[in-house]
Amino acid sequence: MSQVPSDRDSAAGPMSTFMPQNIDAYPLEFTGSGGEYFRVWIVNVLLSIITLGIYTPWARRRTAQYFYGHTMVAGSPLEFTAQQRKMVMGFVLLMLITLAYNIAANTGQDTAVGLLLLAGAVLAPFIWGSAMRFRLGATRWRGLRLQFTASWKEVYIASWPVFALALVWFGVFFGLQMLSPELAGALQEAEEETKRKLPTFTPAMGGLIVLGLVLTVLCFIRLEYNFKSLLVLKAQVGAERGRWKPVYMDFVKIWLATVLAGGSMALVAGLGNKLGLWLFVVIVLAIVGGIFLLFLASAPARAYREARMFRLMWDNIGVSHVARFKCHLPTGGYVWLRIKNMFLTLITLGLYRPFARVSEYRMKLESVTLHVKGGVEQVAGAMVRQQQGGLGDALADAAGLDLMG
Repeated sequence: MSQVPSDRDSAAGPMSTFMPQNIDAYPLEFTGSGGEYFRVWIVNVLLSIITLGIYTPWARRRTAQYFYGHTMVAGSPLEFTAQQRKMVMGFVLLMLITLAYNIAANTGQDTAVGLLLLAGAVLAPFIWGSAMRFRLGATRWRGLRLQFTASWKEVYIASWPVFALALVWFGVFFGLQMLSPELAGALQEAEEETKRKLPTFTPAMGGLIVLGLVLTVLCFIRLEYNFKSLLVLKAQVGAERGRWKPVYMDFVKIWLATVLAGGSMALVAGLGNKLGLWLFVVIVLAIVGGIFLLFLASAPARAYREARMFRLMWDNIGVSHVARFKCHLPTGGYVWLRIKNMFLTLITLGLYRPFARVSEYRMKLESVTLHVKGGVEQVAGAMVRQQQGGLGDALADAAGLDLMG
């Protein structure tokens, strides 16, 4: 009796062109240290300050080269081969767009601001796709070049939650006007009549806003899922493409758990702030303290989500049927590391930041093990023979700009 393939099976990627049998395990390793990276980091910070931020693309390249060069995959380091010229071009273009927006916003050019925001929404998928094409194209391992092969049509189809989000809030505002016709007039006259009483806020209006917020969160989750799955499925090494197993509900479950954890922490922080208000003499200090406590309370939830998402991803992806990854990142251990790093960074006025970054990167990287069928030498050699020639590499390089860091 025939069986219909499941969603997970259909997302597993194409069959490999070779199927070796024996499986070898290669734990990933990071050979860098906080002390070494501190020297890179402090130079980047000082030169960025002196040049008023102009040094940023050079700083990003030096940082990427450090982490790539100390990331060992099956005994060989990664290489970051991006051309500095392209990183500078992307940075300059982004700065010009930001400058144009700020000038339009500060001079009251509402039409120009609206057009820039609309253009940004339309071009956001293109910018993301260009950045992924650039980053993967700049990554090498044992002479193998990674590629992002998604077409622009596929990128824009994956970006549908962006446009759905706009429709959601258009519907919310339209619904509010239907529920309270006088609301539109009150908002239009708010600037002229500052003392005008706003219409009564009804439970139906509150429910509509809550529905809009829920749909917004679901759209963001779907966008994250679409982009991550597209990135893996359309990543290519030689002729071998990525394999993807997670489903949308896996992401929803992690977000729900994060919201529950963050809400609990925020509640505890809020109660603590309320009980300790008498310690503050100036009300401004109380407000700042409350915001700071809420930020600290959200840090464990953010670290929890990051660890859960990292483990979900690396436990369920691979390279065609040639290689797969397994991850054993301890969620609790990573949350505790993030809390420790945050406090040490605050105590040292930011000087501990490079050590914190290295420790978190090391914990995540060294929790991953690469399993290769047939041995890494045989598989890497076969992929090199499958790899496209120089023309394909040049075209892929020309399509990407490092607009996103």
